[in-house]
Amino acid sequence: MSRSRTAVLAALALVAGASGTALAATPAEVGIAAIPCTVAYTVQNQWDTGFTAAVTVTNNSAAKSSWSVKWAYAGNQQITNGWNAKITQSGTAVTAANESYNGTLATGGSVSFGFQASYSGTNALPTTFTLDGVTCNVDGGGTTDPDPDPDPSGKVDNPYADAKVYVNPEWSAKAAAETGGSRISNQPTGVWLDRIAAINGVNGGMGLRDHLDAALAQKGTSEEVVQLVVYDLPGRDCAALASNGELGPTEIDRYKTEFIDPIAAILADSKYASLRIVTTIEIDSLPNLVTNTGSKATATPACDTMLANGNYVKGVGYALNKLGAIPNVYNYIDAGHHGWLGWDDNFAPSAQLFYQAANAEGATVDDVHGFITNTANYSALKENNFTINDTVNGTSVRQSKWVDWNRYVDELSYAQAFRNQLVSVGFNSGIGMLIDTSRNGWGGTARPTGPGATTSVDTYVDGGRYDRRIHVGNWCNQSGAGLGERPQAAPATGIDAYVWMKPPGESDGSSSAIANDEGKGFDRMCDPTYTGNARNGNNLSGALPNAPLSGHWFSAQFQQLMQNAYPPL
Repeated sequence: MSRSRTAVLAALALVAGASGTALAATPAEVGIAAIPCTVAYTVQNQWDTGFTAAVTVTNNSAAKSSWSVKWAYAGNQQITNGWNAKITQSGTAVTAANESYNGTLATGGSVSFGFQASYSGTNALPTTFTLDGVTCNVDGGGTTDPDPDPDPSGKVDNPYADAKVYVNPEWSAKAAAETGGSRISNQPTGVWLDRIAAINGVNGGMGLRDHLDAALAQKGTSEEVVQLVVYDLPGRDCAALASNGELGPTEIDRYKTEFIDPIAAILADSKYASLRIVTTIEIDSLPNLVTNTGSKATATPACDTMLANGNYVKGVGYALNKLGAIPNVYNYIDAGHHGWLGWDDNFAPSAQLFYQAANAEGATVDDVHGFITNTANYSALKENNFTINDTVNGTSVRQSKWVDWNRYVDELSYAQAFRNQLVSVGFNSGIGMLIDTSRNGWGGTARPTGPGATTSVDTYVDGGRYDRRIHVGNWCNQSGAGLGERPQAAPATGIDAYVWMKPPGESDGSSSAIANDEGKGFDRMCDPTYTGNARNGNNLSGALPNAPLSGHWFSAQFQQLMQNAYPPL
């Protein structure tokens, strides 16, 4: 793999170079005052008839309370929708103006927006940009991976680069049936294989082959990513009850022969060789062995059992081995989230445990393409109103009740740092990270517009944090949550994609006990009246009422997620 090379290429593939013109001087060469602004224009995904692009503008002149960026296309590109900016087009000329929530652009500050567009023929890159009428330097740009460099197995560097992502028609239909749901019903989401029966389809629903066949139909002549969640370990989810699985703690052989082997056989079918199949491997499993075992206050007998029998490690290793051997399958191991593994005593031990699993049951690190954080969780992508290095009246942000000595305050900083830690313990330097942004937008009227009061470190953090949960350990159907960043490829250094692996609108667990034949229990963390446990600091659960079983459609939650979306819909 050569994902580190991709970042270098993206930085060097200057738009001016694409047109054959001379490259602009850098701020270091001429002084920052000589360059009033810089623009990076990046094509993230491209197919036969369309593409998505991201634009980042950096203002090096006086601070602005509003802004307008303009450029023109040399071809027939036509923007069809955008986000984080009001985008209009007249002929080849495009204008992107600020939204009400991102008009402030400080000196040295940056703002990003994106869009989807159609084209035919050649998708030539624009060469000149202006910010409020002043010509900007073109810095970076091109495509996220202009030359996807395969690793020895034939896998591309970033499977999301220059590819569409599968839209699950079952989820899409449910979303579209909701009032206002058509605004997001065409977004790609993960397909959850959470029991043996899901392989062939449950209650007349689509099975794995059905989804892959549908993906081929969506693919056409373009590249297409299919996202699968592989989730049925023996003794699954040992620290919670809402998503307990069907297999007992010792049923590792059934996991191998009845779950992983049939999945591998289907994915290896040559019929599906043209698809890029991304697998999220066993969410919540390995992190539980680090945080919820032994003498820790958060330990559970079930997690102690799974640590002792080794079946989480064996199961993950077996899945990596069998699925990683398939040339078009890309394995991403679940890596919890910053509010779970971001503490010093969890961070490094987790990386070591993941390395152990990646070398179990015949697997090697070459079977691991990357890791995914925040799967089905709510941790904010980026907290802009405070950093881990801030102090208030001499007290570190780390000492606030919310941060509680964690090293990280959001998912982006955690994912990038954890990637470095994983490489340091022996994973390939080219691994990439995915971040699930399906429910971490935290928009709406409760979203802070600036830092909190500096009365104390707690008022500073609590007043400024986007994540409005009662406690960072709360995980079930959280009240006030919103859709996060829309799925996109290569949005930041070391990040392969932002994804919606958890389909918005699917419940985390029932708010009261519901009899079922799915092996799913009732977890009090899904009960809005529950006053908590050691894992959430004995706080209220923050869960929505009247929730159905995990994985079942929860209309009230879906409506809330749309209402509180950030960026807004």
